Amino acid sequence: MNLKIETHVADGVTVISCHGRIMFGEEATSLRDTLKKVLSSNRLIVLNLSGVTYIDSGGLGTLVGVYSSARSGGADIKLTGLGQRLRDVLQITKLATVFELYDSEEQAIAAFRRGGPADAVPK
Repeated sequence: MNLKIETHVADGVTVISCHGRIMFGEEATSLRDTLKKVLSSNRLIVLNLSGVTYIDSGGLGTLVGVYSSARSGGADIKLTGLGQRLRDVLQITKLATVFELYDSEEQAIAAFRRGGPADAVPK
């Protein structure tokens, strides 16, 4: 598997950091399972993608699916650490209008305290 996932809690928010590639198959399944497990105990999640080198359509689908499930269950997931390539992919697929994107983990965590997307990266 080409994806390493680490979690930690900061200010009551669970931060999930991904390193490697998010692709259809083992990687996407592992990320989905990790997110679902965390969502069972914490409704506030920051997904730090600064270590992601590649994401395919299966990986994007996993992000959208988990995000949709989280939102319908009253939880929230914010994205941070997007490199230019991943940012471009989200722009092209119009997913940048779905997710709240932040430049840093700290900004994403702070947005939960303020209760909104005030500091979200412009879409």
